[in-house]
Amino acid sequence: MSKAGNTILALITGAAIGAGLGLLYAPESGDKTRKKISKNAKEAKRKLEQQINETSENLSASAKQAKKSFDAKLEDTLKTASTKADDILVTMERKLEELRSKNAKTASKVEEEVQDIKDINVPTAKV
Repeated sequence: MSKAGNTILALITGAAIGAGLGLLYAPESGDKTRKKISKNAKEAKRKLEQQINETSENLSASAKQAKKSFDAKLEDTLKTASTKADDILVTMERKLEELRSKNAKTASKVEEEVQDIKDINVPTAKV
């Protein structure tokens, strides 16, 4: 319960107790006093039930709003994460293609060097 709800509950409870005590010490007949106490107790009960209902409705509305806000933030976060993941994949694919290209160039150069070495006619020594 919120601070305001606690304060209102305390005020209502205090008023009911004060009214009850005031009636007990009032110089009226017992029957009349009991009727006033009953009336005041019913009124205090009604006010308390009303406050409980209002507080419950406020809490329910707050919970619904918090859930709605959480869901929206979660959806936004998931969209952002998905976009970032897509960006990372594109970058990785580009880097992979660059590496494949460099690897192909290096392999081609190595093959050329090997062929050049083979083409060199090295005289063999006769023994």
